[in-house]
Amino acid sequence: MSLPPDAITALEVFQGAAGWEQRARLLMQWGERLTALDDADKVEANRVHGCESQVWLVASLENGHWQFAAASDARLIRGLVALLLARVNGLTAQQLREVDLADWFNQLGLSRQLSPSRSNGLNAVLQRMGELAL
Repeated sequence: MSLPPDAITALEVFQGAAGWEQRARLLMQWGERLTALDDADKVEANRVHGCESQVWLVASLENGHWQFAAASDARLIRGLVALLLARVNGLTAQQLREVDLADWFNQLGLSRQLSPSRSNGLNAVLQRMGELAL
Protein backbone atom coordinates (compact mmCIF):
# COMPACT_ATOMS: atom_id res chain seq x y z
CA MET A 1 0.00 0.00 0.00
CA SER A 2 1.39 3.41 -0.90
CA LEU A 3 1.81 5.98 1.85
CA PRO A 4 0.12 9.38 2.01
CA PRO A 5 2.52 12.33 1.33
CA ASP A 6 2.62 13.38 5.01
CA ALA A 7 3.59 9.84 6.00
CA ILE A 8 6.45 9.82 3.48
CA THR A 9 7.67 13.15 4.90
CA ALA A 10 7.46 11.75 8.45
CA LEU A 11 9.46 8.67 7.48
CA GLU A 12 12.19 10.73 5.81
CA VAL A 13 12.47 13.09 8.79
CA PHE A 14 12.42 10.44 11.51
CA GLN A 15 14.67 7.96 9.71
CA GLY A 16 17.21 10.77 9.26
CA ALA A 17 17.20 11.59 12.98
CA ALA A 18 20.39 10.88 14.91
CA GLY A 19 19.21 9.06 18.00
CA TRP A 20 16.35 9.23 20.46
CA GLU A 21 16.89 12.82 21.66
CA GLN A 22 16.48 14.19 18.15
CA ARG A 23 13.43 11.96 17.57
CA ALA A 24 11.90 13.20 20.85
CA ARG A 25 12.33 16.83 19.71
CA LEU A 26 10.83 15.97 16.33
CA LEU A 27 7.92 14.26 18.08
CA MET A 28 7.15 17.43 20.05
CA GLN A 29 7.40 19.52 16.86
CA TRP A 30 4.96 17.25 15.03
CA GLY A 31 2.57 17.56 17.95
CA GLU A 32 2.68 21.35 17.66
CA ARG A 33 1.60 21.02 14.02
CA LEU A 34 -1.75 19.49 14.96
CA THR A 35 -4.57 21.82 14.02
CA ALA A 36 -6.28 22.93 17.19
CA LEU A 37 -9.72 21.47 17.77
CA ASP A 38 -12.54 23.81 18.69
CA ASP A 39 -13.67 23.52 22.28
CA ALA A 40 -17.01 22.42 20.82
CA ASP A 41 -15.23 19.29 19.51
CA LYS A 42 -13.66 18.51 22.90
CA VAL A 43 -16.76 16.75 24.16
CA GLU A 44 -17.27 13.32 25.68
CA ALA A 45 -18.69 11.94 22.42
CA ASN A 46 -15.36 12.66 20.68
CA ARG A 47 -13.12 11.44 23.50
CA VAL A 48 -11.15 8.28 22.78
CA HIS A 49 -11.54 5.78 25.61
CA GLY A 50 -8.58 3.54 26.39
CA CYS A 51 -6.06 6.39 26.58
CA GLU A 52 -4.52 7.44 29.87
CA SER A 53 -4.27 10.98 28.47
CA GLN A 54 -7.24 12.92 27.16
CA VAL A 55 -7.52 12.45 23.39
CA TRP A 56 -10.34 13.80 21.24
CA LEU A 57 -10.89 12.67 17.66
CA VAL A 58 -13.16 13.97 14.91
CA ALA A 59 -13.53 12.61 11.39
CA SER A 60 -14.87 13.74 8.05
CA LEU A 61 -15.31 11.88 4.78
CA GLU A 62 -14.23 13.68 1.61
CA ASN A 63 -14.78 11.89 -1.71
CA GLY A 64 -14.44 8.46 -0.09
CA HIS A 65 -11.26 9.41 1.80
CA TRP A 66 -11.13 9.97 5.55
CA GLN A 67 -9.67 13.04 7.22
CA PHE A 68 -9.11 13.03 10.96
CA ALA A 69 -8.33 15.78 13.43
CA ALA A 70 -7.28 15.19 17.00
CA ALA A 71 -6.15 16.89 20.17
CA SER A 72 -4.54 15.72 23.38
CA ASP A 73 -3.66 17.27 26.71
CA ALA A 74 -0.26 15.50 26.70
CA ARG A 75 2.63 16.78 24.55
CA LEU A 76 4.16 13.40 23.77
CA ILE A 77 0.78 11.91 22.88
CA ARG A 78 0.04 14.91 20.62
CA GLY A 79 3.21 14.08 18.69
CA LEU A 80 2.38 10.39 18.42
CA VAL A 81 -1.19 11.16 17.35
CA ALA A 82 0.11 13.67 14.76
CA LEU A 83 2.28 10.89 13.28
CA LEU A 84 -0.70 8.54 13.27
CA LEU A 85 -2.76 11.18 11.44
CA ALA A 86 0.06 11.60 8.91
CA ARG A 87 -0.21 7.87 8.25
CA VAL A 88 -4.01 7.62 7.96
CA ASN A 89 -5.37 10.91 6.62
CA GLY A 90 -6.59 10.52 3.05
CA LEU A 91 -7.12 6.77 3.26
CA THR A 92 -10.29 4.91 2.35
CA ALA A 93 -12.09 2.90 5.03
CA GLN A 94 -10.58 -0.31 3.60
CA GLN A 95 -7.03 1.09 3.64
CA LEU A 96 -7.59 2.33 7.19
CA ARG A 97 -8.40 -1.21 8.33
CA GLU A 98 -5.08 -2.41 6.87
CA VAL A 99 -2.85 0.04 8.80
CA ASP A 100 -0.34 -1.77 11.01
CA LEU A 101 0.30 0.59 13.90
CA ALA A 102 3.27 -1.32 15.34
CA ASP A 103 4.95 -1.49 11.92
CA TRP A 104 4.41 2.24 11.30
CA PHE A 105 6.04 3.31 14.58
CA ASN A 106 8.78 0.73 14.04
CA GLN A 107 9.56 2.31 10.64
CA LEU A 108 9.73 5.71 12.34
CA GLY A 109 12.20 4.32 14.89
CA LEU A 110 9.81 5.02 17.76
CA SER A 111 8.54 1.57 18.69
CA ARG A 112 11.00 1.04 21.54
CA GLN A 113 9.85 4.29 23.12
CA LEU A 114 6.19 3.28 23.10
CA SER A 115 5.27 2.10 26.58
CA PRO A 116 2.48 -0.50 26.75
CA SER A 117 0.01 2.16 27.92
CA ARG A 118 0.94 4.53 25.05
CA SER A 119 0.75 1.68 22.57
CA ASN A 120 -2.68 0.70 23.93
CA GLY A 121 -3.81 4.31 23.73
CA LEU A 122 -2.70 4.68 20.10
CA ASN A 123 -4.38 1.39 19.26
CA ALA A 124 -7.55 2.79 20.86
CA VAL A 125 -7.26 5.89 18.63
CA LEU A 126 -6.81 3.72 15.51
CA GLN A 127 -9.71 1.50 16.57
CA ARG A 128 -11.91 4.58 17.05
CA MET A 129 -10.92 5.78 13.56
CA GLY A 130 -12.06 2.42 12.20
CA GLU A 131 -15.38 2.72 14.04
CA LEU A 132 -15.96 6.23 12.66
CA ALA A 133 -15.11 5.00 9.15
CA LEU A 134 -17.75 2.25 9.11
